[in-house]
Amino acid sequence: MIRFENVTKRYVTDGKVKTVVEGLDLDLPTGRSVALLGRNGAGKSTLLRMVSGATLPTEGRIVTRGLVSWPVGFAGSFHPDLTGAQNCRFIARIYGVDTEELADFVEEFAGIGMHFRLPIRTYSSGMRSRLAFGVSMGIRFDTYLVDEITAVGDAAFRERSDALFATRLETAGAVVCSHAMPQLRRLCDCGIVLELGRAYFHDDVEDAIAHHREIMARLAAA
Repeated sequence: MIRFENVTKRYVTDGKVKTVVEGLDLDLPTGRSVALLGRNGAGKSTLLRMVSGATLPTEGRIVTRGLVSWPVGFAGSFHPDLTGAQNCRFIARIYGVDTEELADFVEEFAGIGMHFRLPIRTYSSGMRSRLAFGVSMGIRFDTYLVDEITAVGDAAFRERSDALFATRLETAGAVVCSHAMPQLRRLCDCGIVLELGRAYFHDDVEDAIAHHREIMARLAAA
């Protein structure tokens, strides 16, 4: 469950006040997979960061129940001087899961061979992404946050990644930010459209996609 209680988020950029949402009161049902839609700059990533706790609202509060993930596949929090295995064990301790179980899962899933025991700073971007996705999937969250996830690796790895994530969503919810409508249709059953500081909830993802496309068509016409 994710509850927004009179949530407002503003920030200043180039000397101007930008409002992401204002006075948002909304309950996202437990176990639902929510598509997060909006034009570029509407504040989708900011909203996800608020849900994760990485960014605080300007006013109001967000209440979550259960274990909420960081954005799936995000590799920015790895310590570059620690090995992949050491990073996995560190994250496991933070989230209270078995350290060796998580490390074993990620080593097998990521498939980066001996690099798993080398410092992260020696990794290619693809290896970091594989490791990050493996860690995200290795912890059983109640709600997964997804910000423009891009599968890496060969076709077999991408297929395995899609299948595993779909399995996780059988027993968990998600908030998914993506410009890829087929991905949103595959993963989500409802949606939120952000527009000019307001958030519009649609109980059917197709209605959310239609609303988003109407907004984009108006922008294109203008």
